[in-house]
Amino acid sequence: MNEQIYTNYRLQLPDQELLGTLVVQDGLIAEIQPGVMTHGQNGQGDYLIPGLIELHTDNLERCVSPRPKIRWPLAAAAVYHDRDLASAGVTTVCDAIAIGDVAAGSPRLTNFAPMIDVISQGQAAGRFCVEHRIHLRCELAYEKVYEITEQYADHPLLSLISLMDHTPGQRQFVRLDKFKEYYMGKHGVTAEQIEEFIVIRQQQQQIHAQKNRKALVELTQAKGISLASHDDATVEHVQEAVEDQVILAEFPTTLEAAKAAHSSGLQVLMGAPNLVLGGSHSGNISAMELVLSDLVDVISSDYVPQSLLQSMFIIAHKTGKPIYEAMRLFTSNPATTINLFHDRGSLEVGKRADFVTVHDDGMVPCLISTICQGRRVA
Repeated sequence: MNEQIYTNYRLQLPDQELLGTLVVQDGLIAEIQPGVMTHGQNGQGDYLIPGLIELHTDNLERCVSPRPKIRWPLAAAAVYHDRDLASAGVTTVCDAIAIGDVAAGSPRLTNFAPMIDVISQGQAAGRFCVEHRIHLRCELAYEKVYEITEQYADHPLLSLISLMDHTPGQRQFVRLDKFKEYYMGKHGVTAEQIEEFIVIRQQQQQIHAQKNRKALVELTQAKGISLASHDDATVEHVQEAVEDQVILAEFPTTLEAAKAAHSSGLQVLMGAPNLVLGGSHSGNISAMELVLSDLVDVISSDYVPQSLLQSMFIIAHKTGKPIYEAMRLFTSNPATTINLFHDRGSLEVGKRADFVTVHDDGMVPCLISTICQGRRVA
């Protein structure tokens, strides 16, 4: 029997903090008890928190293309990405893989298959430190999005599909100046090209988006796959999501959309970078405004893995809530969203020994270790 003892830690249990001891046996939590033992790893009063669960991260794309026009070897990029997550305290991740894009010639039009393959192979080979699953981000205005997504509908790692629409003039990019700023900066579209670019993207949406949405909704319902909406901006967007049996509203862009989603029973996901930076880079609603109104259920690191843990402590500080309450947005709630709460997402006897130890000096919380199924991975 393989056993580890973690003692003198501030254990963040589902409904309380307990200064005590946690015992791991064969990768599972075997005991949780108050008090400090004379043997085992002594945490000196540091936090011990369930492993973070990430539902939406583009970090693999960043590792593949660390600079414009640079393509890193994919197998190495996947390992770098995995280590980034482990060092950020993530123990389960849904890697966001884009199917389609609004930009012609985008790597997202061809990268999806090799990225899915490298995740699948790495997971099967035990190459990764943390558990990887797949989140397909389906760009509705892309002609082939349903045809491609259908090929992966029975993939054993597929946990989430999201309905994306980045067409200029609505949702995330209701402000065309923000759309121009983003795509001219990220994709190198020139000032002369941008107006034609906008017209073409809007035409493609009119032709393909509604048909693709209907087909993808039917697919997720038939296969029992968790479904997310993305960048809902209006009550009408939310009503459409409810009709489509969406369970997760990713990054609502307005207060009215967030309120409508929450009151309709959807889990509302917001970005940790928005919390750390104090606002949205697209000029949309502040995540903290929604947190303070108790309208947020899940936090995602989006494009900065290290922002997750920092934003947990920011939320606790701003709201006055204890860590064991603030952490639910990063642990139990996302686990529930993708049907994994039965074996992870909280410190409970019998669950996987997925947790992090953290020292907080009041400035920036410092991750000391990440444990995944009882094995230290960072």
